[in-house]
Amino acid sequence: MPHPDRRVVTALARSAAAAFGLALSAVAAQAASYEFLAAPQVNLNRIYRLDKATGEVAACQYGLKEGTIGVTICYPPGEGATAQNPSEYQLIASRHEQEAGVFRADLRNGGVSICYVYNEAVVCTPAAK
Repeated sequence: MPHPDRRVVTALARSAAAAFGLALSAVAAQAASYEFLAAPQVNLNRIYRLDKATGEVAACQYGLKEGTIGVTICYPPGEGATAQNPSEYQLIASRHEQEAGVFRADLRNGGVSICYVYNEAVVCTPAAK
């Protein structure tokens, strides 16, 4: 049986490596679609979740439940916290120790909203510049 040409083997190996690299990049891009940030309030165990492409904000925190080790309580997106225009969003915490909310910044147009839990949902103010 003849041996394959080294150039063919090398080209096939490079193609396989490139395809593998593209697959890893796609997985990494999907994995990076959310950002999480703890509320600045020092006695609050709440984290906010941001969809970085849509700006949708939700929050979760630990809760006590008798007879269990506890539960995760999550607050869905409410007024102003639902998906916004597609862009590139980021959460920013203030340095204020008693602030339970976070800022949602649109990195493309400079708009900023304040988001916080209100009546069992996350709400955000209209964006301002």
